Amino acid sequence: MDPRGKLLVAILFIFIIFLANNWLTYGIIALFAILAVAATKLKAKIFWDGVKPLIWLIFFTSALQLFFTTGGTIYWKWWIFTLSSFGIANAIFICIRFTLIILISTVMTVTTMPLEIADAMEWILKPLKLIRVPVDKIALVMSIALRFVPTLFDQTLKIMNAQRSRGADFNDGGLIKRSKAIAPLLVPLFISSLETAVDLSTAMEARGYRGSKGRSHYRVLRWSKVDLVNLFYLVSLTALLIIFRTH
Repeated sequence: MDPRGKLLVAILFIFIIFLANNWLTYGIIALFAILAVAATKLKAKIFWDGVKPLIWLIFFTSALQLFFTTGGTIYWKWWIFTLSSFGIANAIFICIRFTLIILISTVMTVTTMPLEIADAMEWILKPLKLIRVPVDKIALVMSIALRFVPTLFDQTLKIMNAQRSRGADFNDGGLIKRSKAIAPLLVPLFISSLETAVDLSTAMEARGYRGSKGRSHYRVLRWSKVDLVNLFYLVSLTALLIIFRTH
């Protein structure tokens, strides 16, 4: 798919998932997400790695719904905590909602190059030019940021190895001790990032860069029938959610 199509599908999916409010509609939208994951033909571990960092946030949010939502049959109550049929249903729905959003976002990120995502973001933000928003500059900043994320990781690793050779330990102790051990990394990393930014700006000026106005693109984005078919699937999904949701 064209990155613009994938980004539109991901953004619209996040909006329409809030139309689901019963088991049937959640089943329909979950089937769409599962088919999208299966279409990538990637290992399930890749998507589990996307969910795993946020699993505690999902459980915490679900627990709030579980014990603080009242309605329906009350199964248990103590002080400010209540366990009800509505609370159980809402907790399950919230868990499904978070998981599906993460899965669709992961589908987009693992099948799209970072610079293609930046190009797609620039295309989506184009209407903001009417109110004088510097979309070209925003897109340039996003492209540079995405391009230099691996560089920052490499610089961080070099600084950590240099400090380990001087006796620093980043894995020993509790959370507070580890945070204190990581703090000395920030200053050299910040200085290194500034030096990289200065070198990059000098290189761009030396090559005559004066803004994005009137410039062509190295990566030319083209819509295809596949993109239209997938957007049609999303429109159909939206219609099904509206038809089968309870009022």
